Amino acid sequence: MSLDVRLTVTQPTTIFTHNITHNLGRMAQQVVLSNGLTLYNILWRPDECDPPLLIASDIAEMLDEAFGIMLEDRPRLERFNPENGWGRFESLIQLVIEYRNACREYPAALIEVCR
Repeated sequence: MSLDVRLTVTQPTTIFTHNITHNLGRMAQQVVLSNGLTLYNILWRPDECDPPLLIASDIAEMLDEAFGIMLEDRPRLERFNPENGWGRFESLIQLVIEYRNACREYPAALIEVCR
């Protein structure tokens, strides 16, 4: 017979991180989802949505929808490329793809944004 004793601590681990310019916020506001939210709401202000979008599974399908809208509406959205050259359509759609994939892989991950 024996005794096993263990202390375990689970610490937060970042599993996805991405940075994008606020200059693309105007373009993201043009991507309106079927639930009335915009891509801007999902990316920049998930905590202010009603209800708040707190975990990856809350936004995975919305990012899928946003991706489809962006592909369909690319010419119109490209008109919102910032005039100063900081940020482009390609940067925003790349974020959507990578974020969507991370949300699918880690559906219980907590969403944190820093604006």
